[in-house]
Amino acid sequence: MSGDILFLAHRIPYPPDRGDKIRSWHVLKHLAGLARVHLACFADDETDADHLPALKRELGSALGEAYVEVRTTGKLAAAARAFPAGQPVSVALFDSLRLRAFVRDVLERQPVAAIYAFSGQMAQFVPQPCRARFLMDFVDMDSAKFADYAGEGNGAMRWVHRREAERLFAFERSTAARADASIFVSEAEAALFRAKAALPQADIRAIGNGIDLDFYDPAAGFEPLERGEGPLILFTGQMDYRPNVDAVTFYATQVLPRIRERRPEARFAIVGRQPVRAVTALAGQAGVTVTGAVPDVRSWLAAADAVVAPLAIGRGIQNKVLEAMAMARPVVASPTAFSGIEAEPGRDLLVADGAEAQAHHVLDLLADPARAAGIGKSARRRMETHYRWEARLAPLTRLLQASARQVAA
Repeated sequence: MSGDILFLAHRIPYPPDRGDKIRSWHVLKHLAGLARVHLACFADDETDADHLPALKRELGSALGEAYVEVRTTGKLAAAARAFPAGQPVSVALFDSLRLRAFVRDVLERQPVAAIYAFSGQMAQFVPQPCRARFLMDFVDMDSAKFADYAGEGNGAMRWVHRREAERLFAFERSTAARADASIFVSEAEAALFRAKAALPQADIRAIGNGIDLDFYDPAAGFEPLERGEGPLILFTGQMDYRPNVDAVTFYATQVLPRIRERRPEARFAIVGRQPVRAVTALAGQAGVTVTGAVPDVRSWLAAADAVVAPLAIGRGIQNKVLEAMAMARPVVASPTAFSGIEAEPGRDLLVADGAEAQAHHVLDLLADPARAAGIGKSARRRMETHYRWEARLAPLTRLLQASARQVAA
């Protein structure tokens, strides 16, 4: 395409070691193959920001100007600003005069033909009106997540989550109304937003996640794990993320005891960075291991007899499920974790709702290793035929090429 691309992200898209970064990194790398890309993003802390030199090395001359800002605004400070202004707290949390100035400067000095905003909070940095094409990658419908939280909660937090759901949806809707295209990670998310937003003229579409099949390959050269005694049931994920915390708490307290009634040697490993206190406390329960960060999650995936994803709340595509399937492991997922994944239940993975059903499926897998291996092989084949990143992001290439033709016209 003619002209540069400005990529905005709520978190530095490197290294691709958590769900949002996996998508943002592969999208950024894909865009850098089409045009020169300028980057403006936040970092969680100084350690996160220190990944910028490695990102620059990876992209080379395809990366133009880059700005990374360590985000220091806390939730209470953001709420203090957002409530009087009628803003979503999620948006106030990411506001920055310095990042606005960088964006303004790049747009004035560089031939930017398209702006790609990754995550809804970043739409606030796209000027109105905008001369460049504006592609908004919402990834998930975040307002629906807060509506789910409101439905679960009570008291003051229920009101806070309901308010956030309402304000954030209004922001998402107004953003989609002015974007040239709004992108979601799955057709289920896109359809949900289309139905609620009721914007017949808006281009609302799905561009799904892929998987790095060379990295997540059971035949790749990674260090094998010493399995220990007894079957291993595995959960992977960022362990300070509330849906993951709720999921492992449910599994450890409601599902694992049912499994251990028949298989007392069964172990449940919770593998992921930054486990909060509620997660580390689970390690005191019989059969539960909490690892924190590990050198290579593939070692744990390859050793697992079953990988579980018992999420009750979740949006979009669960990368943890794709990674386990790519590693040819049998997965038992909740309906929420399965949502948006193009696979056949019973052949490529198992889907179970509730503690009793999830325990039943895992026990069946442990009792029939041949069936478990067959499901794992089918899962790997499904990833190979449907989930390569090049194929998943091909619609993005066509979308940008169409945008360039429209600008030229």
